[in-house]
Amino acid sequence: MVVQLHAKTWLDRHLGELPVWQQDAFSQFGDMIADSDRTFPCIPGRQGFLADSLRFGFAPDPRTDTAIEEVAALLQQYGECSRDTGKFASLVIFFQTPDDMRNDYAVEDYEHLFWSILSRVSAKDDMPWPGHISNDPSHPSWEFCHSGQPYFAFCGTPAHQVRKSRRTSHFLITFQPRWVFAEINDSTPFGRNMKKLIREKLVAYDGVPAHPSLKWYGQSDNLEWEQYFLRDDDSVAAKCPFHAMHKKG
Repeated sequence: MVVQLHAKTWLDRHLGELPVWQQDAFSQFGDMIADSDRTFPCIPGRQGFLADSLRFGFAPDPRTDTAIEEVAALLQQYGECSRDTGKFASLVIFFQTPDDMRNDYAVEDYEHLFWSILSRVSAKDDMPWPGHISNDPSHPSWEFCHSGQPYFAFCGTPAHQVRKSRRTSHFLITFQPRWVFAEINDSTPFGRNMKKLIREKLVAYDGVPAHPSLKWYGQSDNLEWEQYFLRDDDSVAAKCPFHAMHKKG
């Protein structure tokens, strides 16, 4: 199995050599995040895209074992190079999204699929969980980790309608290294200002109030897993699906 991380500059030059679905996934993502009106609410994501700090990977149908193997391999590769890619780094993985998923999957189906992927990928990780990160999702320090690296995970789906910031042409998961948030937090003036700007842009972009789960990492009342997958309404799962799936498997 050979998987590759790609930079935006490489994709800009070689996109026509890739399968059509990969061309479409990357092109539509670029149109969304770098729109000329600068409306996309994730300011660090936009800056990272334009500065060539993001890295991209492609995986097959997310329900397959092959997809899990490839996501695990991409995360391992990314963990080794993320700090060399720029200030606003992230790994974006696009999944081939067959017609039956597009036609039949509701937001809740994608939610279950997302947590299944994280759980199955984590089961293949041989590295120990970082000591400073709780392995209990009900603790405010918990977050998804792989190859010893903690990440904020973001999921986009074709099924989202209300929260447009979570609607993407292809099912995708973004993994943002925790070190990116060293200055983007509630303890710095820069972080507080960035949060204010992002929240304002998010409300304008979605046309609805921000989801109540969106808080700062480390806050006593923050649960990181609640932010990974946002439903179209304000509801949230009764307990972390990652924790439940891990117990089963």
